[in-house]
Amino acid sequence: MASRIILGGARSAFAASTALRASRSFHATARTLADATTPLPARKPVGAFRGGLFGFLLGSTLAGAGIYGYVLREYKAANELLTEDIYSLQAACQRLDTYVQQLEERMEATERKTK
Repeated sequence: MASRIILGGARSAFAASTALRASRSFHATARTLADATTPLPARKPVGAFRGGLFGFLLGSTLAGAGIYGYVLREYKAANELLTEDIYSLQAACQRLDTYVQQLEERMEATERKTK
């Protein structure tokens, strides 16, 4: 119910403002007429080909920059993962090497005992 009252008030206010605009006659002062007679500066038109080429180059440059940033971030992430895997492989190899040395020492110790 309240929305109908607000909507009705808004319609009547809109109708009153359009009625004022319709009843108002056109008039201009001497100053506005004098300003209207000054010529506008000539604009150099931008051709469709030149504008399209500029837009294409701008879009290509922005897309290339975005892709470059994405590839750089992916490269850094992959490089960090690979470095981490290399370090873990190196640690595993060192552990395996020490284990093999311990086994060799045990084998030599058992051979000495048997002789």
